[in-house]
Amino acid sequence: MVKHILVIDDDAEIGTMLQDYLSRYGYQVSKAMTAASAMERLKHHQVDLVLLDIRLPDEDGFGLLREIRRWSNVPVIMLTGLEETADRVVGLELGADDYLTKPFDPRELLARIRAVLRRSHRDPPYGGETEYRFAGYRLDTEKRELTLPDGTRRPLTRSELRLLMAFLRYPGRLLSRERLLDLCHPQGEEVFDRSIDVQVLRLRRKLSDEGRLIRTERGGGYRFEPVVERVAKPVT
Repeated sequence: MVKHILVIDDDAEIGTMLQDYLSRYGYQVSKAMTAASAMERLKHHQVDLVLLDIRLPDEDGFGLLREIRRWSNVPVIMLTGLEETADRVVGLELGADDYLTKPFDPRELLARIRAVLRRSHRDPPYGGETEYRFAGYRLDTEKRELTLPDGTRRPLTRSELRLLMAFLRYPGRLLSRERLLDLCHPQGEEVFDRSIDVQVLRLRRKLSDEGRLIRTERGGGYRFEPVVERVAKPVT
């Protein structure tokens, strides 16, 4: 099946270059130059991956990413300026799957797209017929949806799901940063420069957790405090 990539960038030259380049490798590529046109396309078309520039004329890319994450887990690769380290961190915190700085080599972008799509194809990584319960929360692994104690439902990105599942598999155990990276990224899978601390921060925000659930052990790593219950979902 042909994968559909949406390029959201107000630079028409970059959009056309990416469309021409990625099309040669078998991808269907659409372009949007504003946040409004991007949302219209995302809501009415099947999109497998988004390339999102931070600087847009009607809304910054962070706001658009935040809006996308309210209702969709579509993989997103952020495109950022060379010196904008803070922008890259914010993008990851908001739920981006990866980032690439401009100017970039199209071959590196292609490699990152393939890696993100491979991860997307493999998920859900721990079986799609299981529900986990802890401290009043419920996690539906099939839907990649987290229900908070107050009933609020929040979709999880693939990286958030993998990290949460690592904690749920080893509750009460101290997990080093290196161990968490191993658990979240299967052997042989590309791992780009993304700090596990940033991923934990993102997950804490999704959980509305201020350190009660995921406890930081100074110099050691992280420990998941709640008791975890695994419940098989009924077959329908």
